[in-house]
Amino acid sequence: MFIKLFWIVLLLWGSWVQGAVDPYAEARRQLLETIRQDFKETGGFTGKSELSPQVLKVIAAVPRHEFVPKEYRASAYENRPLPIGYGQTISQPYIVALMTELLEPKPDHIVLEVGTGSGYQAAVLARLVKHVYTIEIIEPLAKQAKERLKRLGYDNVTAKVGDGYYGWKAHAPFDGIIVTAAASHIPPPLVKQLKPGGRMVIPVGGRFLTQYLMLVEKDANGKVHTRQLLPVSFVPLTGGTRGR
Repeated sequence: MFIKLFWIVLLLWGSWVQGAVDPYAEARRQLLETIRQDFKETGGFTGKSELSPQVLKVIAAVPRHEFVPKEYRASAYENRPLPIGYGQTISQPYIVALMTELLEPKPDHIVLEVGTGSGYQAAVLARLVKHVYTIEIIEPLAKQAKERLKRLGYDNVTAKVGDGYYGWKAHAPFDGIIVTAAASHIPPPLVKQLKPGGRMVIPVGGRFLTQYLMLVEKDANGKVHTRQLLPVSFVPLTGGTRGR
C-alpha cells in the first residue's frame, strides 16, 4: 500500500513539475492532436493524410508563444491565425505544418521563405534544413523577427527587408520556396529561382476572391508542374504584384 501511494505521489509531483516547467505542455499536446486530425480530413485534397515524424517533432518543439505578441500568448497553441501587428498574422499551425510537409524538406536543403512575419515558419524550417533565407517587406516586422530568431538560437536563418516577389537571386537556386502571403499569380522570379527537382508552396488568389494553396514542382528538366490543393485564406502579398 505504501509503495503504491509513493508512486501515485511521484506521478502527481512529476505532472506538477512538467506543468511548472512548461505551462504550455497540455495546450501543445492538444494542438498536435488537432493537426493530426486535420491532416486526415484534408488528405484527399493535399495528398498528405499523415504528419511525418520529423515535422511533427519540430511543430512540437518550436515555441509558438515566442512568436506572438504578449497579449495573445494564452492563445498561442490554438489552431488558428493570430494578429502580429501591421495588418499581418501568424499562420494557423495546421497550415504551417501542411506547407512544411508539402515542401518535403531535407537536411541539406537551402530554402527561401517569402513573408517572414513573426519568424515562426522560418523557425520551423530551420530545424529541418541546412539554411533558410527569409524576406519581409514590412521593416519593423523584419527587424523584430530577426532579433527574435537570433535570441532563440536559430543561427541558420538569414533575414532581410525586401520585396519577396523578386526572391533572393544572390542565394538562388533554392531547393524549396514557401510563400506565406497570397499572390494574384505565381511570381515568375520565384519559379526561375527554384532548383530543378525543387518545390514551391504558395497561396494564390485575390484578397476578396477564393485563394488556393498551390504546389509548384520543377522537374529535373526544368519543366514546371502546378497543382491546386485546397482553399485557404492569407493576407495579400505586397510589393511586385501591385498593379498586375
